[in-house]
Amino acid sequence: MEFQKDNTFVKGRLKSVTYAFKGALKLISTEHSVMVQFSLGILMTIAGFYFHISHEEWLFQTLAIGLVLSIEGLNTAVEKVADFIHPNYHERIGFIKDIAAGAVFFAAMTAIAIGLIIYIPKFV
Repeated sequence: MEFQKDNTFVKGRLKSVTYAFKGALKLISTEHSVMVQFSLGILMTIAGFYFHISHEEWLFQTLAIGLVLSIEGLNTAVEKVADFIHPNYHERIGFIKDIAAGAVFFAAMTAIAIGLIIYIPKFV
């Protein structure tokens, strides 16, 4: 099957959005780490409504949730490509996967810090 590029702007963008939506659904339904992060994002969204967080707090919280889910998706893509290229354990592939996981760690720690800044005052 030969790849055919869409020459129309609107049709091409609609296809791109469709592929992105399918990818997001695959991430949420197949990757356990994404399932956990997505569930935490839903819980934090519910907490935001419950505690009536401000407009600015919503912006930071939404950004944090999106950041973690995005980096988690990129980490999954790196892992899948690495496993495809070299299915058996290899020290350099392990190093690459650790670096990608480290990026998720930084995003998650940032999200935790934002959550603490927003919600600790609600409890104190």
